[in-house]
Amino acid sequence: MRMVRTAALAAVCLAASLPARASQTPSLLPAETPRVSRDVRISVRDVWTPTGIEVQPGEKAVFTGAGTGICDGQAEFGPIGIPRGFRDLLRVLPMQAGRGALIGRIGDAGVAQPFVIGVSAQVTETAGGMLFIGVNRADNDACTPDFSVHVEVFPPRDGASTQVARRVDAIGGVDVSLLDRFPRRVRDREGNAGDMVNFLILGSEAAMQRVFKAAGWVTVDADVTGALIAGILGSLSKEAYVTLPMSQLYLFGRAQDVGWAHAEPIKVAASRHHLRLWRAPDAVAGTTLWVGAATHDIGFERDQRNNGITHKIDPDVDLEREYVETTLTRTGIVTEFTYATPNDAVKDAKTATGGTFQSDGRVLVLKLDDSPQLR
Repeated sequence: MRMVRTAALAAVCLAASLPARASQTPSLLPAETPRVSRDVRISVRDVWTPTGIEVQPGEKAVFTGAGTGICDGQAEFGPIGIPRGFRDLLRVLPMQAGRGALIGRIGDAGVAQPFVIGVSAQVTETAGGMLFIGVNRADNDACTPDFSVHVEVFPPRDGASTQVARRVDAIGGVDVSLLDRFPRRVRDREGNAGDMVNFLILGSEAAMQRVFKAAGWVTVDADVTGALIAGILGSLSKEAYVTLPMSQLYLFGRAQDVGWAHAEPIKVAASRHHLRLWRAPDAVAGTTLWVGAATHDIGFERDQRNNGITHKIDPDVDLEREYVETTLTRTGIVTEFTYATPNDAVKDAKTATGGTFQSDGRVLVLKLDDSPQLR
């Protein structure tokens, strides 16, 4: 196993980690007139600088970064930042990119997926929101950036618009009678009732994988041993390892088909958004139905089953259900969403490990775009 990586390899890893919607080689748009053209000076004090620019769904934002910065008295670096080393694993940065790199986000922190700007980038926005430009550093990081970014926002070409998820009163085939066929809660290996079923997804497996990846969620390892090995390799490759193992819970007589997590690097050990998905035995109008249970880890607590240590979840589980809604509906892949309330709605309960939680009992339902051009 090679313990030292070259700078070239680090650059390749960084490029591979960029979100799909951001490109480091923006196309030239000579025939188009930007709706907005503005120069933004980046704050020295704050991680994120508000630009006052509202980007609409379907619009393209093109960025050109310039300037230099210094961290810890080291040599100057440009908009791509400093290649991250082993010590950087102890820092919680907004995203996996060079320390001090120019980054951006469109929308609220914690929901909008950050992207790398560097020297140049372009983004086609799906959900819309306020544009923020920042520096990839921690709040208390000793970095002094002196960056500016030229921003141009272009209307959708030929009047085309990005699909925006519509909230509807109901989605065909998903009603109370369907919900009544599902258990309201999942169970552990010993049969103890645990997390509540709080969302459903209608869409093929490919569409399901696509929407979570587009929203910045990552798949979670199925076993502890594999996770520990991958965690070591992740450290050597200078990438924070966020896919810590998720315990197996059971629905339809089997463990989850897939687990997803959404978290900041390093903090994932104590705090992460996570969920489990099971493929339902029956389809809805020929479309695969996924049944999910989502919770938010906020720390650790005593496992009342075996006196061990386990993750503590936020008792207001509806907040995590809404987090799933907000992150997925921003992708342009969700066509419709709604909420349904089953007859035997869960309002107050305990997890399999003994923690308590509360809910209004509603189940989120999301329908995905599975058109051929997206496959």
